[in-house]
Amino acid sequence: MAEGTAAPSASIDLAAEQAKHRQAAAGRRRRRRWREIGIRLTSLVVVLTTWEVAGGHLDPVLFATPSRIAAAAVTMLASGELWNYLWPSLIVLLNGLALAAVFGIGIGLILARYRTLDVAFEMYITFLYATPTVALVPLIVLWAGFESTAKIIILFLFAFFPLVINTYQGVKNVDPKLVEVGKAFRCSERQLWWNIVLPAVLPFIVTGLRLAVGRGLIGMVLADLYTAISGIGYLIVRTASTYRIDKMFVPIVTLGLLGITLTAILRLVEKRVAPWTAATEKD
Repeated sequence: MAEGTAAPSASIDLAAEQAKHRQAAAGRRRRRRWREIGIRLTSLVVVLTTWEVAGGHLDPVLFATPSRIAAAAVTMLASGELWNYLWPSLIVLLNGLALAAVFGIGIGLILARYRTLDVAFEMYITFLYATPTVALVPLIVLWAGFESTAKIIILFLFAFFPLVINTYQGVKNVDPKLVEVGKAFRCSERQLWWNIVLPAVLPFIVTGLRLAVGRGLIGMVLADLYTAISGIGYLIVRTASTYRIDKMFVPIVTLGLLGITLTAILRLVEKRVAPWTAATEKD
């Protein structure tokens, strides 16, 4: 009888100990997040203060302080000027990134799966990736004109290669032992991909998306600079040509904040679709 009562007691003690460890780990994660927030805020205050003080001693025609940029941002937001130029660029960005994601991820999976296609087309992927995309922009504008089509093609080329390369490498880095176990359990091809390959590739795909966002923003502005008729890139050129440096910094800062926001969203998506990647983080 004593042995029968000892087992439940040991299980209760083990459960209590595990709960205690989970609470301690959650507390450490909360403290780490607050510490990181404090470090970021301190860094931001130091940088902005240094920028404000140092910028006050420079020629205001050629440089702008954060206070002047903030005042210009309020004016441009109130008048709707910033949004009028940002909206067309956002449409191009979303369309270009969507096309790059579909084709980049799809082609990366296909090339990694079929050896014949990999051998046949790998050299073309390498050739286009090694070719500076900037060198192709005048030709794209010549073929597609100065409207949104040319901008989407340019942005697509900037964002496509990080996705296809990361997806390809993700498939190639899948643990062969996991695939062998799946085959041993007589998994079909679809089951192997759905249950083993794709979960292992997801972190690589999200990393490719992060890189694609940064390169896509570069392609978006570059397309605006070459077409020079609309978009946030045109706003930068126009304000620079009139020496409105404070207004020129507003779209630049906006692009930076947009990149940070999209990257943060992708991190949340990664935690949602691939939560096991967060398990590698230290408590």
